[in-house]
Amino acid sequence: MDKRGNRRTMQGVVIKDKMDKTVVVLTERLVKHQKFQKYIRKHVRYKAHDEQNDCNVGDTVLIVESRPLSRQKRWRVREILQRAK
Repeated sequence: MDKRGNRRTMQGVVIKDKMDKTVVVLTERLVKHQKFQKYIRKHVRYKAHDEQNDCNVGDTVLIVESRPLSRQKRWRVREILQRAK
């Protein structure tokens, strides 16, 4: 079975773009608290590979899981969904 067909994708906002060919993407999700049944916002920061250095701070991007590209990079930018204003 080909593993490329079922890679995880996430949507997030670029919060840093100072590195060369790397952006930091903040993803947010809602999780229901087990005891209090209240929804909590959880956020995670991922370092993603941006080959053409196209992304800017504030852009909404779609990232896809990939093989390890460096010590902390495990994601690639697939497309820019919305540009920052």
